[in-house]
Amino acid sequence: MAVWRPPQQIRVKVIGLAWREDRLLAAEVEDDSGRIKGVRPLGGSIEFGESREEALHREIREELGTEIRIVGSWHLLENIFEHHGAIGHEFIFAADIELADTALYERGEIRYSELDETTATARWFGRDMLRDAGIELYPTGLENVLSRWRG
Repeated sequence: MAVWRPPQQIRVKVIGLAWREDRLLAAEVEDDSGRIKGVRPLGGSIEFGESREEALHREIREELGTEIRIVGSWHLLENIFEHHGAIGHEFIFAADIELADTALYERGEIRYSELDETTATARWFGRDMLRDAGIELYPTGLENVLSRWRG
């Protein structure tokens, strides 16, 4: 298992909010022991010279092999967090998306590889599933902007 620590710089990222009814597609986030400590919607870093829209299309294409359509307005979150004693700092643009490959909506588990060849697993999570299992939704503050999860 790869040990990850946040880089010591501010990063700018995008995440896509893909929905299956009231369930959000999110990748599992593990601690160093392999325990799932949270989930995070798919996406990644914006590269120099790339718009947030271009970055989101590229990231989902790299991770899931599908095109997307951005269907919601953008939300901006600032996330300052600690992971195993290391501080991370990122600004994250998030928007609702639709996946062009509709077969992905039928799958309960989607396994994919990151660019560094780390294997990742994404699933469709409901708000109740996370709360009942004591699993966090990352980035911090995302749940507050999710209109489908307000209530």
